[in-house]
Amino acid sequence: MNDLALLLTPEGRALLDEVRDTEPAQELAVATRLRRDHPAELVSAALGQARLRQRAVAKFGAEDAGRMFFTPNGVEQSTRTSVATYRARRLKELGVACVADLCCGIGGDAVALARAGIRVLAVDRDPLTAAVARANAEALGLAGLIEVREADVTEVDTAGYDAVFVDPARRGGRGRVFDPEAYSPPLSWAVETAARAPHAALKIAPGIPHEVVPAAAEAEWISDGGDVKEAVLWFGTGAPGAVRATLLPGPRTLLGRGLPDPAVRPVGRYLYEPDGAVIRAHLVAEVAEEVGGGLLDATIAYVTADEPRPTPYATAYEITDRMPFNVKKLKALLREREVGTLTVKKRGSAVEPEELRRKVRPQGPNAATVFLTRVAGAPTMLIGAPVRAGDRASAPG
Repeated sequence: MNDLALLLTPEGRALLDEVRDTEPAQELAVATRLRRDHPAELVSAALGQARLRQRAVAKFGAEDAGRMFFTPNGVEQSTRTSVATYRARRLKELGVACVADLCCGIGGDAVALARAGIRVLAVDRDPLTAAVARANAEALGLAGLIEVREADVTEVDTAGYDAVFVDPARRGGRGRVFDPEAYSPPLSWAVETAARAPHAALKIAPGIPHEVVPAAAEAEWISDGGDVKEAVLWFGTGAPGAVRATLLPGPRTLLGRGLPDPAVRPVGRYLYEPDGAVIRAHLVAEVAEEVGGGLLDATIAYVTADEPRPTPYATAYEITDRMPFNVKKLKALLREREVGTLTVKKRGSAVEPEELRRKVRPQGPNAATVFLTRVAGAPTMLIGAPVRAGDRASAPG
């Protein structure tokens, strides 16, 4: 709290601007120089905040990260701006004008909601976290739309708000928490709170078991740039029981149609690697139907087909070779093809990509991708290359 208070003073803000681009190797020299004219405590706080801002650029962009304030946990646990913006847009489209943002953290979601024109009550029980959220609302010119309250979210009256957004803590003293009832607050409390609101969005871990999803909820898995970021349980969307996978940027959304598992079929000329959000949402069957393909193995989320069909929900590869798992044969093939850039992907294999790359020692001007997987239960290596972007028109989302 004291560090934040120091940084919010005119002297602190000026010092933050001065150390903005300080690299780690320069910190000692910069700190020594600045302590001649500034209190040591303020210099340490400014340099620490500069490091956090540099880390936050990946999530918030350089412009916002350079103005916001962070805590170490806040940088790590906050929602990426692209995801928060997408979610805020969905709430806006539902007609939401005011939201109770419970467990608001440093205010990343509150900022996205306010920028969508939604009034926000942002609540967090940690004094420092709430203070940082308040400072961020002010720093970004959104204090008129964001009210920050330091309180226990379980004691906050959300009546009168169009929607509630709950982002429960999923980390404890021993790291990540995987049991939804061990969230803080528990998922059951969040679901009960959601049921009392016209609309609700509950942010949860993407690995949540599907059987835990309430029947009244719409479940959405979201990826950004191919990386799965989170899952959201939506209430009040008019689609209870629906399942969707959303890919950012875009957004492109694949809706579940309740298809049966795809059939296992022989390896075709093309292999499709579904996006992680598609896999988490259990929508591989929908992708297989789109590309006219089937599975390599009943337990592996790789789809194979005989022809390339455009889909934004999977990356397509043209397969040139198939062989049983054999490092020596792979090494000989790569040497013959003069492959120096080798991408190793695996699903259903215990072999580590770096270990395989070290053993085959690829050399040469060409590139290839090897898939370590199973085909009809047998350990198999498939070698190929991504289908060129020009050959994959984007399907509408």
